[in-house]
Amino acid sequence: MKKIVFVLSLLISFGALAAGGGAHLDKAEYDLTDKASLQNGAKLFMNYCLGCHQTQYQRYQRTFEDLGIPIDLGQEYLQFTGEKPGEHIKNAMPSESGAKWFGAPPPDLTLVARVRGADWIYTYLRTFYVDESRPFGVNNLVFPEVGMPHVLQELQGVPRMATEEALVDGEMIERHVGIKTDGSGALSTAEYDAAVLDLVNYLVYTGEPSRLESESIGRWVIIFLLVLFVLIYLLKKEYWRDVH
Repeated sequence: MKKIVFVLSLLISFGALAAGGGAHLDKAEYDLTDKASLQNGAKLFMNYCLGCHQTQYQRYQRTFEDLGIPIDLGQEYLQFTGEKPGEHIKNAMPSESGAKWFGAPPPDLTLVARVRGADWIYTYLRTFYVDESRPFGVNNLVFPEVGMPHVLQELQGVPRMATEEALVDGEMIERHVGIKTDGSGALSTAEYDAAVLDLVNYLVYTGEPSRLESESIGRWVIIFLLVLFVLIYLLKKEYWRDVH
């Protein structure tokens, strides 16, 4: 029952923040077997996201073990407030303060990849652009009127909406053709896209930590059922041969 309530609360939280912008979603080619990608994604999450967003249904120790991070290194570089490895991944932000600062409490991200989808997150984190009319000075193509700052701007650089003039029905109009940065970020465009993909990979993992194990068990179950079917079929033939 608690799990059902949790999922419903997530759906309500995400829906209350804003509706999707209907923008084209780029494909997130994540790989849950890539431990280096998952480790970098965990580092990005802990450094840039955890201040506002929790993954309170995921434990540090489980994360470290699944991602191949030694416990001592995980505690030193990924735990910043002295939690024990067995603690859930939480922050110290009161929900009332989050609601006051951002208009709504920042949602827990444990299941964000399952609620929104990997493609949505991947595109969202790459389509912030400068909009001085917004409280934090940025907007987003996928999530119009977004209520959070662009926390990865120091990596991407200052992103601006790029437009071009086009002739539509005999009239010249400006249309959006993408996001361009000023080059001030710590990463190039390709490097930033790769970093975002690592973060997406990590969020997909947190939504279903046992996914690879489940898929492996599922494959063996299918193989077992196929072998069993063959044996039953041969047994059936042998039985009916004596009957006829």
